[in-house]
Amino acid sequence: MTTYAPVYAGPVDVATFGPYGPGRLDRVSDRPVYPFQNRITADGSSGYLAEPGRYHLYLAYVCPWAQRVAIIRDLAGLQEVVSLSYLDDARDSRGWAFRENRGPDPVNGFSFLAEAYEATEAGYPGHISVPTLWDRQTGTVVSNNYPEIPIDLGTQFGGTGLDLYPEASRAEIIAFDEEIARDFSLAAHGVGRAATQEEYEERRAAVIATLDRFDARLAGSRYLFGDDVTASDVQLFVALVRFDLLTNPRNGISERRLTDYPNLWRYARDLYRIPAFRETTDFAAFQPAGPIVHPDDGVTRINVEPHLADWGLGTE
Repeated sequence: MTTYAPVYAGPVDVATFGPYGPGRLDRVSDRPVYPFQNRITADGSSGYLAEPGRYHLYLAYVCPWAQRVAIIRDLAGLQEVVSLSYLDDARDSRGWAFRENRGPDPVNGFSFLAEAYEATEAGYPGHISVPTLWDRQTGTVVSNNYPEIPIDLGTQFGGTGLDLYPEASRAEIIAFDEEIARDFSLAAHGVGRAATQEEYEERRAAVIATLDRFDARLAGSRYLFGDDVTASDVQLFVALVRFDLLTNPRNGISERRLTDYPNLWRYARDLYRIPAFRETTDFAAFQPAGPIVHPDDGVTRINVEPHLADWGLGTE
């Protein structure tokens, strides 16, 4: 296996390079935002055989979709099967980068994740995202389609860990994953993008109603599908663990904290006790570097201060 001397990108420099997004996220294209959508299969029929040592995950601690993949990898017992590395949590227009605080790229010696996309498709113009699944064998990106990567990790490798997508309830779990993403994870950020006061109030009311619905679901159940952890619990956890520090303050959703939802708070702390959840969580990555300033767009948003609850860290 080739080893590389550590190579790092320079510091984040928005003043020089501009923010991430323009020229990437707003590019007009007929392609999906996440265009690499190959699948790993147990029999290799997709062209990507589920085999040890072949694949690598590029992740970032700040990203919930990336943490979801990391948790599922660990719960499924794939730590020695699929490797991973972390990029810096901050970006300028150059995208995700390797810096000393998170370590170098151990697979290709890249300094920017954009180099992986360029190696896959010369002149690639689109979004650079995590999680990114890399194939050592072909030297290309397999997928950056975040909803499907965890499904393949949890179902195709035959890991020695938990069965996160049990066959009898797999379709229901995948459907509920989509509900969590639609009604909570994505909807929460939609609150911050509301263009009118009416839209803002409607969107935040919908997210609050979702939290109430999930809290009620857990009133008589340890986990979302009973007594066993499934992929849906991973999906919900990564959204909940960011709510008080990042998602709610940034978007102005609710005066209530996660701790004000008794069943959700009990459930989230219960999951956090499991090493795969706890060891992939970095609360420092969720805390804004500076004050959160809402856009001056005529919408009056509630002010929510970031809050680190007691997850077992000795905080109050």
